[in-house]
Amino acid sequence: MTSDRSISDGESLHAPSARKPRSARQPTSEPEAARQVVARTSGRTHGPVTRLVSPGDIGESIKPFVFLDHFEFTPAGRPMFPMHPHSGIATLTVLLSGNMRYEDTTGASGELAAGSLEWLQAGNGVWHDASPVGTERFHGYQVWVALPPALENAEPRSQYLPPAEVPRSGAARVVLGNHDGLASPVAAPEGLSLLHVHLSSGQRWRYTPPTGHLVAWAHVNRGSLSVAGTRLRNELAVFNESNAPLDFAAEGETDFIVASAVKHPHDLVLGHYSVHTRASALERGEAEIARIGQTLRTSRRAP
Repeated sequence: MTSDRSISDGESLHAPSARKPRSARQPTSEPEAARQVVARTSGRTHGPVTRLVSPGDIGESIKPFVFLDHFEFTPAGRPMFPMHPHSGIATLTVLLSGNMRYEDTTGASGELAAGSLEWLQAGNGVWHDASPVGTERFHGYQVWVALPPALENAEPRSQYLPPAEVPRSGAARVVLGNHDGLASPVAAPEGLSLLHVHLSSGQRWRYTPPTGHLVAWAHVNRGSLSVAGTRLRNELAVFNESNAPLDFAAEGETDFIVASAVKHPHDLVLGHYSVHTRASALERGEAEIARIGQTLRTSRRAP
């Protein structure tokens, strides 16, 4: 994607010797109009979790991003997300503070520290759990991403990445996709980007989405942010479909995520724990979830 750096002094988009008389210049396209905010929400809070996006509301307009939860609480020593299933989607957990114990039915288990990432590509069916460890404030995001038909019933796989493996360019950590010449190690499908950004008071920062990323949104979890003529605080903003850049300005110390993607062109076919593109794919995924669940209950690893 385009680098965020400005053209430095002494640089030019065209060297003088390369300039042509006005009549000989090639026609250029007009720049895209500035982005606009087309939807805002503070979500619905249930206990320590605020659901900002679901398929029945904003998720339909920003797919492949179909769910977004923001969580923040002080652990009380009990499980938060006990063993539960998914199919047809990938779940991304961005842990901003605290520590998390995880296990999934691909065979992975362990602990993650603040700044870590969990990517669980459920495919045809997987079960997992995640619970806070210790007493530090537990804070982060979980995003559900709808998978394309080629992956929605594929074998599940997972990645658990410590903070040191998440590349950073200036104010931004590259969680998914590519930014400023850096690539996230998360093996996500093509056409997805998600950045975690921290700005100082008064700092400005520009995000230029990759070509074709018409879907874009941002959520502010700390401080206040001005973008597209709108001031955001503890809110999610959805931007109009465009490839134009987004210019952010922080009012105080500010922390947020911003995401963009190529539009998911398929219907959302929903199950209790699943999102697929076709009823037949959902049926296959739910059958596999049921099979795994029976095995887990036999071994008393699931309720």
